[in-house]
Amino acid sequence: MAGVNKFVNSCVACGNALKWIPVVFIVTVIVWSYYAYVVQLCFNFSVSVVQQVFYLVIYHVLLVMLGWSYWQTIFTPVGTVPKQFRLSAADLERFEQAEGLEAHQQILEQIARNLPALTRTPIGPRYCEKCVHIKPDRCHHCSVCGVCVTKMDHHCPWVNNCVGFKNYKFFILFLGYAFIYCIFVAFTSLPYFIQFWKVPNEVSGTGRFHVLFLFFVSIMFSISLVSLWGYHIYLVLHNRSTLEAFRAPIFRSGPDKDGFNLGKYNNFVEVFGDRKSHWFLPIFTSLGDGIIYKSCHLATPIVASTPTTIYSSMETSSPLATAHTLSSHNPDPQHTTEIAVNMGDGVTFPQRHMDEDEDSLLGVRSQRWMEEGGAENTRLENNPYHVVNLDPLVQTA
Repeated sequence: MAGVNKFVNSCVACGNALKWIPVVFIVTVIVWSYYAYVVQLCFNFSVSVVQQVFYLVIYHVLLVMLGWSYWQTIFTPVGTVPKQFRLSAADLERFEQAEGLEAHQQILEQIARNLPALTRTPIGPRYCEKCVHIKPDRCHHCSVCGVCVTKMDHHCPWVNNCVGFKNYKFFILFLGYAFIYCIFVAFTSLPYFIQFWKVPNEVSGTGRFHVLFLFFVSIMFSISLVSLWGYHIYLVLHNRSTLEAFRAPIFRSGPDKDGFNLGKYNNFVEVFGDRKSHWFLPIFTSLGDGIIYKSCHLATPIVASTPTTIYSSMETSSPLATAHTLSSHNPDPQHTTEIAVNMGDGVTFPQRHMDEDEDSLLGVRSQRWMEEGGAENTRLENNPYHVVNLDPLVQTA
């Protein structure tokens, strides 16, 4: 038995090592491009000192930003689901003992009542059998990482990591800086490429082939990067992940790809943060906690007779935002702002109390109706509404 376990562990370790091959390939290409550009092109073929300084300064700035973004994308831990979403031992036992799909969904509905989750499956709450918890909005299970990832976009083999809430900004910056890096290398090496191509025997040695190959590689990578980078910019501006673009999230009102769309600027700020000085730096500035998201989908208002917990979307202090309590028995007539109320199923909706004018108007109407016994065509003072007595119609019928 020990030998079998040792063999399995060896296979797992070998598999984990093989996952780093794409990353090693990218790092190797970057290291070779450094040698080809700095040593061969700038030092061996550039004739002007000013040109050398200009090329080297811009090149190293782009290289630092590219390497920094790539490092952050690879080694930033993926966002995990808080323990509040995990089924307790008693709930798990009750869930496993239940028979039938309907019984399972009823149990999940009861568990998910107080969790801030808007999205669901066509039959009930989103549940991960492997991680044994209710899935928060935009969370998906990654079979490669073996965990549920908050706001999962996709698993990228080129970074050997999941791209999700924690590192999505870094991934977009990596694509952007990689594209700018390749374009800069291609344009600055283009004159030398043309020169070597027209007069092949003018320069001897391996340096010529390094510069020619550098141009081809930079053009090839820039073409592939511009399409991928442009697609993810499109997703950011529409507040979608790659998974949501192919399979729309399901709300109580049905599937909607734009369910989390807050407008292009707000969508951008949600990923890059509200500090403009940090937008293009590989520093985590995304808004929220990866669990609660603002959405245009709200539940149908229900009158609550018991104190109800409400959650504030995009709260950064804790996975489950600070709870407040409302009681429908003692409404405050002075309170005229809208409040997002959670009725226990994780879906919020705005609730607005009447102001003083509306409350007094209805009070006057009710009082006069009671005093006059429903007098026909009675007009309330300073009120455009009419009170109609339906007694004659009822007697005629």
